[in-house]
Amino acid sequence: MTGIVGYGAYVPKYRIKVEEIARVWGGDGAHTSRGLNVFEKSVPAMDEDVITISVECARLALSNAGIDPALIGAVYIGSESHPYAVKPSATVVAEAVGATPEMTAADFQFACKAGTAAIQTCMGLTKSGMIKYGLAIGADTSQGKPGDVLEFTASAGGAAYIIGEDKTIADIKDTYSYTTDTPDFWRREGQDYPQHGSRFTGEPAYFKHILNATKKILERNNMKPEDFEHVVFHQPNGKFPLNVGAQLGFKKEQMQVGLLTPMIGNTYSGATPIGLSAILDVAEPGDLILATSYGSGAGSDSFIIEATDRIGSRRNPKPIREQIKHKTYVDYSVYAKNKGKIKGVCLQRD
Repeated sequence: MTGIVGYGAYVPKYRIKVEEIARVWGGDGAHTSRGLNVFEKSVPAMDEDVITISVECARLALSNAGIDPALIGAVYIGSESHPYAVKPSATVVAEAVGATPEMTAADFQFACKAGTAAIQTCMGLTKSGMIKYGLAIGADTSQGKPGDVLEFTASAGGAAYIIGEDKTIADIKDTYSYTTDTPDFWRREGQDYPQHGSRFTGEPAYFKHILNATKKILERNNMKPEDFEHVVFHQPNGKFPLNVGAQLGFKKEQMQVGLLTPMIGNTYSGATPIGLSAILDVAEPGDLILATSYGSGAGSDSFIIEATDRIGSRRNPKPIREQIKHKTYVDYSVYAKNKGKIKGVCLQRD
């Protein structure tokens, strides 16, 4: 069965508290934190972007899998903050990890579910026998316009998954997608920051797609919420995933391990993959895991995953919850500099 052969996740060490953002733009930071269930978020360093984050994730995944990178036949990176408008991130990452030249590569874009779309594509290629292993990555250094509500959550991080059929640590038993044209969030070419459709972001967008994708995959497999040890939903904040999980009949305890947004913010394309990595860090053989992503525009990909007997001996060398304990707080000025929010400034590096 096609499944996860190796995985790795990475979140930058820098953090900014929600109260610090509220201090600059006004408002009650403590109230905002409670309302969003987000208390701080990750901030990329000046020299970090989707490519550097993806390289770090991919190297961890290869270490976890213990395979020759030359056996990777496809590298796909899902993101909405690729460094180049024209030039793939995937080729740089593939070269950096030693997967070139006998392979295919491409960048994916579907807001926050581009990473899970990359996983599905690698599944198809490995199941068809066209490639032995595929590398799928979801990573972002997400954007939020200064003073916009998105700035409280838009963060940075990513996760990588090596998909194949040999020596899997977790088998992907099924995947299902639910997609419509719902304009809840967008960014046009050349614009620095995205816009959001406010009232469209909740019920007709996030909740509709996650609910339908999850219900359909459960029905198709004759399964119920209580069959799963862990579940992770896309987490634009810390409130929505708990809400949608409760609507579907999942208990808070099932969602707790994969819920990282309160501590690191919304990593966009990395959100569901990073949450899944936290679950794989502690999963036991036989554990059933449900993962459902969401991407604005809009769509959801849902997966039923079962941990195999190999998972206990092939853990992530850098568990994500251990990573995120090591952090350095920055103020708004350093955050704005690192994120390139100050226009017309020439930054000189040592």
